[in-house]
Formats: sequence, C-alpha cells, structure tokens
Amino acid sequence: MIAKFRVFRAVDDPGGCDQYIDGHRRVLEAYGVTKVTSAHADWKFDPYTYVIIAESEDHERVFGGCRVQIRSEELKMPLEGAIALLDKRIYDYVDQIGNYNVAEFCGLWNSKEVAGYGIGSMFLGRVAIAITPLLGLKYLMGLCSPATLRNSQKVGFEILRELGNNGTFYYPKEDLIATALIIKDVINLPLANEQEREVILNLRNNPVQTSVERGPKGELQTYFDIRVNRTT
Repeated sequence: MIAKFRVFRAVDDPGGCDQYIDGHRRVLEAYGVTKVTSAHADWKFDPYTYVIIAESEDHERVFGGCRVQIRSEELKMPLEGAIALLDKRIYDYVDQIGNYNVAEFCGLWNSKEVAGYGIGSMFLGRVAIAITPLLGLKYLMGLCSPATLRNSQKVGFEILRELGNNGTFYYPKEDLIATALIIKDVINLPLANEQEREVILNLRNNPVQTSVERGPKGELQTYFDIRVNRTT
C-alpha cells in the first residue's frame, strides 16, 4: 500500500478540493450524517484554508484528507457555528485569541479502503500539527469523536473544558458526542507523548520524506511533501 501526503492552499488546487469534498461526502453519508458545518464548501475560495490529502501514487484516488482552516475576518472556523448551537461562549473565547492566530483541524476523513492503516487517525493529524506554526499560528482547535479522542490527545490536544458540558457536545446528530479540543502551544507540543512529538517535529523540519510503516493491515509506504505555500 502506497500513500502520498501533500498540502495545498484551497484556492490553488480546485480539482484537489473537489476530490477531497467528494470523498468526505461519501464517508459521511455512509454513517448517515448529512448536515455537518465543516462540510460546507465556502472554504474552497478562502486563501487561509489549507487542505491535506493522502492519495494514491498515480494521484487518481484520494484515501483521506483534512483541513487546517485559519480563522480570518472573512471566515470563521466551522466549529464555532457547531458549538454555538449549544454554547455561544465559543465566539468570545475565539475572539480573545484573535483572527489569524488560530485554526481548526477539521474535515478529517479516510476511506474504508485504507481503514486500519492510521491514515485518518494519526498521519493526517501529525501533518496538520506539523504545519500549523509554519502558517504563523499559535493555537489549533478541533472537534473529535469518542473514537478519535485518545489519538488526538496523543498528538498534543487537550479537552477544552471551559465550553459545553465539560468540553463535550451533541454533534453532528443528537445521538453522537463531539469533544472540543485545543493545542495551546503548537511549537513545543508539551502535552503530546514523546514519540508523537518526535514524529511531528521531524515532519516539520523535514517536510519532504519517505517512510515505511508496518501494522495489522500490512505495510504502508508513505511519501510526504508537506511544504506549504503560505498566503500573505
């Protein structure tokens, strides 16, 4: 199995955005989720949104993806609207951080084809955290499901307990729980476990690299080119 990881600004690659959107939509529909704020496509035209995808060697298939969506004057983060349905204090919380200082790690998905390889649960998260300081950001936020909470904490997120019910919300459906997360020091990652911190810092310092991972599903060859074209 071969997976190539790359990063692009949404406005620089409309075709890549469309592949990402189509794959995300199919995964959500498979779980019966049809209304998710993060799935709205206004970010396609936002120069402060970065897309990370894992794709096949021939670039024909997208195995998974996510976004690092910077809060700007023009576009808030998706989680703000989602959390505000239950706790409007989210707006004041993020306003205090300030525009262009924080982004949301959002829109994470992976296809069933690569389930079990860790592409969605680990690799994409590592890349998102690795590039966050390179975009001039101080904080990274997100919403996660119970199934991904443990891995989120391994890479450095902490639960944002000031909001909701000790950090939890019913979202995107009443029978599903989401947890609000934040990394308050994206440079040093003090809450990440040591192994994950080393992997993330290695990606940050060496954005073009290859590796071979071995797991329960077999061997995964990874190719990374996560250099970012930062907007001004």
